[in-house]
Parts: sequence; structure tokens; C-alpha cells
Amino acid sequence: MTWWPIGASLMSSNVGSGLFIGLAGTGAAGGLAVGGFEWNATWTLLALGWIFVPVYIAAGVVTMPEYLQKRFGGQRIQIYMSVLSLILYMFTRISTDIFSGALFIQMSLGWNLYLSTVVLLAVTAVYTIAGGLTAVIYTDVLQTLIMVLGAFVLMFIGFEKVGWYEGLQEKYSTATPKVIVPNTTCHLPRADAFHLFRDPLTGDIPWPGLIFGLSVLALWTWCTDQVIVQRSLSAKNLSHAKGGSVLGGYLKILPMFFIVMPGMISRALYPDEVGCVDPDICKRVCGAAVGCSNIAYPKLVIELMPDGLRGLMIAVMMAALMSSLTSIFNSSSTLFVIDIWQRIRRKASEQELMIVGRVIILILIVISILWIPIIQSANSGQLFDYIQSITSYLSPPITALFILAIFCKRINEPGAFWGLMFGLAVGLVRMIMEFIYSAPSCGEEDRRPAVLKDMHYLYFAFILCVLTAIVIVLISLCTPPIPEEKLASLTWWTRHRKAPAIDLKDYKSGAAQTNPANRESDLVESADSGDKQEAGKPPCWKMLYLWFCGLSTGPKPTLSQEEKAALEQKLTSIEEKHPWKTVCDVNAILLLTINVFLWAYFG
Repeated sequence: MTWWPIGASLMSSNVGSGLFIGLAGTGAAGGLAVGGFEWNATWTLLALGWIFVPVYIAAGVVTMPEYLQKRFGGQRIQIYMSVLSLILYMFTRISTDIFSGALFIQMSLGWNLYLSTVVLLAVTAVYTIAGGLTAVIYTDVLQTLIMVLGAFVLMFIGFEKVGWYEGLQEKYSTATPKVIVPNTTCHLPRADAFHLFRDPLTGDIPWPGLIFGLSVLALWTWCTDQVIVQRSLSAKNLSHAKGGSVLGGYLKILPMFFIVMPGMISRALYPDEVGCVDPDICKRVCGAAVGCSNIAYPKLVIELMPDGLRGLMIAVMMAALMSSLTSIFNSSSTLFVIDIWQRIRRKASEQELMIVGRVIILILIVISILWIPIIQSANSGQLFDYIQSITSYLSPPITALFILAIFCKRINEPGAFWGLMFGLAVGLVRMIMEFIYSAPSCGEEDRRPAVLKDMHYLYFAFILCVLTAIVIVLISLCTPPIPEEKLASLTWWTRHRKAPAIDLKDYKSGAAQTNPANRESDLVESADSGDKQEAGKPPCWKMLYLWFCGLSTGPKPTLSQEEKAALEQKLTSIEEKHPWKTVCDVNAILLLTINVFLWAYFG
């Protein structure tokens, strides 16, 4: 893939309908600060292109758990990573995207919430199953264009209604609902709504958390998450991967203007619905007693857009939903099939692997739909806060591990595994407490333990990342190091060193090596079966079945040993042509300069 579809795909894979409704909703509830989540992505996208991807390409890996297996050896870290990634996809990606997409369609067209869910999933499944990653990336390009154009149209209409930015500042500051809860202030917009940097103790998004804690989450999302990294690894070469990161960074500047600010405009125009605080009224407006900020963006579309453009915005939200879901479906099936199923069934055929990948997608969807009622009432009804808080409890140990794996050669498998276990235990305790002690409604006394009400989830993410790193380092120093020769091309310091025939996959794992004689016999058997298939053309029903499963209906090309070696050399090369390397570096510096200016201006 070239740089421009990769950059567009990085943007649209992350900005799904969950982010449209979540960002606009949190913007309506608290102001501009949530836009910092988008702007923080700029430097982590550059870290992906300039630091992480070169190591991944040199290591010759396809999935992130596969990288950890090569780096540390053994089986348990790879399995842990795959299972945790699937859990995160289920509870923070698939379920929230399905819920928010269905909520938008329900409000726009008046359909039942679950009927909307079924229709959306049916449309998405067709080209996910039939197309594969290439189809997903190219449809991402088209959908990104639709999303940006449609959202900008709504942004200009909204700004015109409120009197542009000065009018928004005035109207948002006075946007209070008619019915309030007596003797409370929760109906009032925040005084610091138009500032990114907020008080470290009383701020809803404290500035140290926005800089340090959010960076932990951003590194996980952009540099170690299979959904995102899969796009960069599909690049033709390292320069195209870097170019995609730069384009993605420029695109991530935009959501502050076409998602967050329209959310604030929605509250300024419709304070009684979007800014409701009375539980009975909120229940009547959106079905959730804790608040209705999630309806900010759909409300704006329904009320402001003319009939023709309203259809365009429905297309935008459909595109956002399908883009996000197809990315996650493909990545989920890849993780499960490669990292889990092939360990259970070592001799599974290609057809079996494709079918298992489809089945696991269906299972993830069912569980995600069952989780939707919990999402509706979590985190005071703010979808974006729910997504980020769950991520804060589960992802920081992974961030710590990847940073140490790439930059510290002394880290070994026991340290990595027990560090992950420690981080998971601490994170799960906090997450379970969050579900047991729900946030109080307006006017209620906060009876939650101090660790919940006084420690923001972004602070918790940073502390958990540091504690996990300490445990990993301490246990690694107390156990034997990995031999230096086995780290070739697997760390930042050894990325240019080509790996010898030894592979860390069997280090500390006790797994038996593949017998060359058996491998040869397998090749002969596959060749024989290929000859038999070529003898007679498969019937039409079988060709349709093979097409549906994404399998080739023709004979496979065979490569000589020299061709295989040349192909592997090309796929793991991180060499760059000089002019394009300079172009990427200059654009990266320009992007960072723009980003720093925006932080300073809105800070």
C-alpha cells in the first residue's frame, strides 16, 4: 500500500461512530479539553512511523503478539496479548461502535435500536467477509473523504447558527436547562470549557493526566494496537509507512473542529435535551437517567441539516461505523486464528482457518451487543469517558512492555510475563470497583472509595504503566538475560542486524522444532493435492463458497528458495531512498510545529 490510503485508513479506523458520538458528547458536557485526546495522537503517530514500525518491519512480524513471541520466546505472552486484545475490542471498540451507530440511526430515522444494529452489522459483514484487508483499506479512503466533507458541512451550518466562535463562547457559557436539580451546580457549563489545560485536582480532564496519562493510552492505541499497526505494516516500504503516519497526524488535527466544537454547539442550541440533569427528563429524552450528552451530534444533524444533507450525514455515520467495525473484525479474526487457533490445531487447513475467523467475529458481536445496556449508563452517560477509562485499566501494562521490549535489551520473558500479570491484576481491581461503585447522579453524595473519586483514570494509567515497568525490570534483572545473538532485528539498537537462523520462538518454550523431513513431505502432499485439484475444475457451488471465505479458486504460485529469500529480504528491509526520507522528516517537523501552536493557542 502507498502512503495516502494508509494515512486515510489510520484516521478512519480510529474515528468511528463511537468517536463521533463520544467526542461530541463529552465536548457538550465539558468543553474543548477532550479534543486534546485527538491532538495527542500526532506525536504518537510519528513515534509509530519513526520508532516502532522500523523494528516491526525488521523483525518480519504480522501481528503484535507475534512480535512479543519473537522478542521474548515462549507461548504465554503471545496468548495473553491476543486474549487481552480481543477483550478490549469487545468492550471498548465493537460494543461502543455498534451502540453509537445504532443510536444515531434510531434518532435519525426512528428505527428500533436493535433493528438498527442488525441492519448495520449485515451491511458491514458483507464486504468484511468478502473483501479482506485490501478492500477495507480502500473503502477507508472513500469513507474518510465522506466523513470529513459531511462533518465540515455540519460544522459550518452550526457555527453560522451560534454566531461563529465568539458566539459559541457566549451561548455555551449560558446553556443551562430549564429544569435543574435544586442546590446543585451540575447544570452549569464549566468555567474552563474553552481551555485545554485544567486544574490538576478539580479538573474533569486534569492537565498532567492529559499530557502524561494520555500519552500512555495513545502509545498503546497508535503504536502497539493490531488494528492501527496493521495498516502501517501493509506499506510498500518504510518511507510510505512514515508518510502514512504524517498524513494521519494532519487528519487527527481536524476532529477538534468538526466533532468536539459541534458537540458544544449542540448544547448551546438545545440545552434542555443535550444538557439535561433531571433524571426523569433525561430518561424521557434519551433513555439514560445519568445524562443525554451522547445525543449531541445526532441532535445537531436532525435539527440543522436540510433533508438532502441529512441523508449525507447518515451516510457519513454509516461510513464511520463500517470503517471502524471492518478494521476491528479483520484484526480480531487475524489475532485469534494466527495466535490462538493455530496452537490448538497445528495442521488446520486454510479453509478451516478462514471459517474459524468468521465464527469468532460472530461470537464477539453477540457478546458486544449484550454489553450495550451497561454502556448506556456508565461514566455519567458519557461514551467517550467510558471508552478511555476501560482502556486506562487494561492497556498501560502493554505500553510499558513494548517500550521496554524495543529499547531495553536486558528485559526477558519472565520479567515481561509477570509484569503483565501484575499490571492486569491491579487494572482489573480498579475496573471492577468502577462497575460496583457507579458515579453519583446530580445532587447525590459521592460515596465511592477515595481511589475512585480522587484519582482520575488518566493518573491511574500513568501510575500503572510506571509500576508495571518497575516490576518488569526488577524480575528481568533477577533472572538470566536473553543471549545477545537472539535479539538481532528485534530491538531499536539491533534493527539493522539481520537475524541468524536461530529463532527466539522456542526460547524457554520447550516447543519442538519442525522436522525438515516432515516439512518436505507436507510440501509433497500439498503439491499432490494441488495436482488433483487442477485435474478437475471445482463445481460452481464450491467456487462460490471459496470466494465467500476469501480463498483463491486458482492454483497457488510456487517460489524457488532463492525467490523466497529475496522476497523475505524485501519485506524486512528498512532502507529508505534519500529524497523521500528527507521529505518525510521535514513534514514530521512541520506537523509537530503546528501541533505545538494549537496546544498553546487553546491551552
